[in-house]
Amino acid sequence: QVRLEESGGGLAQAGGSLRVSCTVSGDTFNMYAVGWFRQPPGSPTREFVATVSRSGSAMKYADYVKGRFTLSRDNAKNTVYLQMNNLVSADTAVYYCGARRSVIDVVVTDYNVWGQGTQVTVSS
Repeated sequence: QVRLEESGGGLAQAGGSLRVSCTVSGDTFNMYAVGWFRQPPGSPTREFVATVSRSGSAMKYADYVKGRFTLSRDNAKNTVYLQMNNLVSADTAVYYCGARRSVIDVVVTDYNVWGQGTQVTVSS
């Protein structure tokens, strides 16, 4: 059974950086596209942040993180990284990674496996 585990969240000042990681276990990692979504405080829904294809050759970013966040994928370590630079208070959220055994997608309901989430807090 495939499992996802996020790590690396924490507290950063506005303008600072954090990197969160998503490690996949229990199945063949390169069969899964991996997406990052976030749930801001008080919001009932998760919003799309970024996604990477199975091979790592294709990526998509939400407009509000484009140019600040960067995805990378290490298939040898079964891990996807989200480097977050120039953080702003609006980036404060619980960040979740999801996986789908298909092509990349920006729709949260198209992902069927999730990690437990990691908190990212940006202080202004």
